Parts: sequence; structure tokens; C-alpha cells
Amino acid sequence: MSFIQSLKQSVEQVLDLGGPVVALLIAVSILTASVFFYKLWQFQRAGVGRHKALQRAISAWDRNDRTEAAAQLSASTSYLAPAFRMAMEHRTATDLRARIEAEAETRFAQLERGFRLLDSVAQLAPLLGLFGTVLGMIEAFRSLQAAGSQVDPSLLAGGIWVALLTTAVGLAVAMPTSVVLSWFESRMLAERVLAERGLAVILTPTGASQAPESAGEQRVAYGA
Repeated sequence: MSFIQSLKQSVEQVLDLGGPVVALLIAVSILTASVFFYKLWQFQRAGVGRHKALQRAISAWDRNDRTEAAAQLSASTSYLAPAFRMAMEHRTATDLRARIEAEAETRFAQLERGFRLLDSVAQLAPLLGLFGTVLGMIEAFRSLQAAGSQVDPSLLAGGIWVALLTTAVGLAVAMPTSVVLSWFESRMLAERVLAERGLAVILTPTGASQAPESAGEQRVAYGA
């Protein structure tokens, strides 16, 4: 018997024992796994956590080294680079901070898409499992009532462990989902801290007391 056939038989047995609630939880687990791998691909593509060139650009800007900052920013593949470039090119505009923050927030929102689904699965999967257990217990006691004086203890034990199966499946879906969501959220928190620090450095660098560059020098530095 091949692995696929063995896996198929195992799933069919679980579905027969757990009923529609287990089937729903298995479907939810497949959806959750799909979202997880998609978010991994999205984070990888966006360069989440890979901001070395961007951080060097921020440090150079803080030292008032505009040319080096521009070079490092051009070399950066970070998804935050466009927002930082806007801040560097228009740092003298007093009303631009809200616009730059909105640009960064738009990129954060794209990366955080799907988090609410993961949060819902982490919260609802145990409840679905408990719901299945309650239905199973009702069926087990109904069977006992129907048996009358011919009560078989194994009948009750069998009904209880089958009923508890749905709770186990619900927890098996919810726990890894909660861990994955916490990991994603911690990554995004670090991204937000980096963006806030970078924006603060660009708009108020420690080298700001030095003589500012002329508009022509700024355009040359950024290749305008």
C-alpha cells in the first residue's frame, strides 16, 4: 500500500469518527497552511528583516553624509526604501510626515493581510472542536438511553473518546496557528520600529545643525 493510499484511509477513518466537524476543521487547517506558506513567500519577496543597506543609509544620513545615504538607499531592496526616499528628498516639507507615514502604513497593511484570518482560526478552532465534542456526548448518552437496562460500559467509553476526538483536532489546528500568528506579528512589530526610527532620523538627524545643502546639491545626490 502506497503512502498516499494509507494517508487517504487514515483521513477517511478520522472523518467517519469525527463527522462533519472534523471535516470542517481539516478544511480550515488546509486553508491555514496555504495562508502560512503564502505569507512566507510574501515576506521573502518583500525582504522583511533584510534592511542592512537601508540601515546603512539611515546611519549615513544621521552623520549628514547625504551622498553615502543616497547610494545605500539606491542599493536597498527593502519595501520601505520608497517611503524613506520620499522622506529624504522632501525632508524640508513640514506637512509631509503624515504622507510618509501613510505610505509606510500601506506597505505594512499589505504584509499584514491574512493575519485576521489566522487570528480567527486560532480562536474558533478550539470552539469548533468543543462543539463537536458536545454533539458527540449527546449522541453517546442518547445511545445509552436507547440501550435501557442493557447498558454496556464500553458503549459509553467508545462514545466519549470519539466525541473528544473533535476537541483534540480543534486544538491541533489552533495551537500551531497561534504560534505562527505570534511569529508573524513579532516580525511586523520589528518592521514598524525600524520604520519609525528611520523616519525620525531622516526628519531630525543629529547632523542637522550643520550647514544644509542647497537644493541643487540635493538633486545631484539623488540623481534628480
